[in-house]
Amino acid sequence: MANEKPLHAALKEWYARPGDRLEAAVDGYLVDILRGDTVIEIQTRSFSSIRAKLLDLVERHPVHLVYPVARDRWIVRMTEDGGACLGRRRSPKHGAPVDVFNELVSFPELVSHASFSLEVLLVNEEEVRHPDRKRSWRRKGWVTSERRLLKVVDLVLVGTAAELVALVPVDLPEPFSTADLARALGRPRGLAQRMAYCLRLLGCIVPAGKRGNAVLYARGGL
Repeated sequence: MANEKPLHAALKEWYARPGDRLEAAVDGYLVDILRGDTVIEIQTRSFSSIRAKLLDLVERHPVHLVYPVARDRWIVRMTEDGGACLGRRRSPKHGAPVDVFNELVSFPELVSHASFSLEVLLVNEEEVRHPDRKRSWRRKGWVTSERRLLKVVDLVLVGTAAELVALVPVDLPEPFSTADLARALGRPRGLAQRMAYCLRLLGCIVPAGKRGNAVLYARGGL
């Protein structure tokens, strides 16, 4: 594929099996992998860009969405022309399966669709950066040019809303606020809010009063 990024290409190669059709045409769309009648899409960035495509395809085909989360990441700094490496360091940040909620807000309702499934791949990756004077306000002049797969280390399958709610920490108090959820996850409040939005829409959690101005939630009937 002409403009395919290295991470996407590597994950597609890692995921493909003999007999799969790559870059296959299905109902007017180009899909990453067609395995029998199952559409497999590997999405390394925003889910919003594929929302309409998946909502359409899932009505006629089983759809399996694969999303990588960097458990460990190494930052590689290159010269502006990409000819030499200026340094490589390990990022102190570590990804987790719950990070998928940052993107799942684009279509949480799909998780309850019988023909849809989601797979979160925990990976080790390199993030390659180079200086860009035109965008010097970003990361002190450094921009990301590509991501490279080093290793797939684990995976989490989410085929139902019940499997999605399993990502909620078991020791979370009830009722709980998104601030409680953020603390239990060790993640920013914004992620906890997106997680609560998805789980509430799916009926996995339900409103359970308020604490001051904060909405409280309790686990639903799943």
